[in-house]
Amino acid sequence: MVTISAERPATDELLDLYDAVGWTAYTRDPAVLRRAVDGSHRVLAARDDDGVLVGLVRVVSDGATIAYVQDLLVRPAAQRTGVGGALLDAVLERYGHVRQTVLLTDAEPGQRAFYESRGFTEAHDVEPSSLRAFVLLR
Repeated sequence: MVTISAERPATDELLDLYDAVGWTAYTRDPAVLRRAVDGSHRVLAARDDDGVLVGLVRVVSDGATIAYVQDLLVRPAAQRTGVGGALLDAVLERYGHVRQTVLLTDAEPGQRAFYESRGFTEAHDVEPSSLRAFVLLR
């Protein structure tokens, strides 16, 4: 079972999680990662029954009109177990009042399918009244 809570994990936990998913651009400078997490509008952490950090999502937002999902990562051993979906669903619930929820992702078909299953649409397909969009990176 995984528990999701609003928290800013310790720097060593962040480094371990970001390293586990290969996001070394974030881990090269721990102080910058710490500032990024601390400066985020909201951070949600997923922990297993032993308290190990298995996932994290962080959001940059004005809290009123836009929420930008900056990072959504899940430890490889916990991927495809519902952790990422639970984290993203928790963000969407908490930011249901904003006009736009945006994220960037790469063009990998599995990632695209995941975000589309949560109601996101590729940015060039978004109508002005749409609530969720993602931009694919190549």
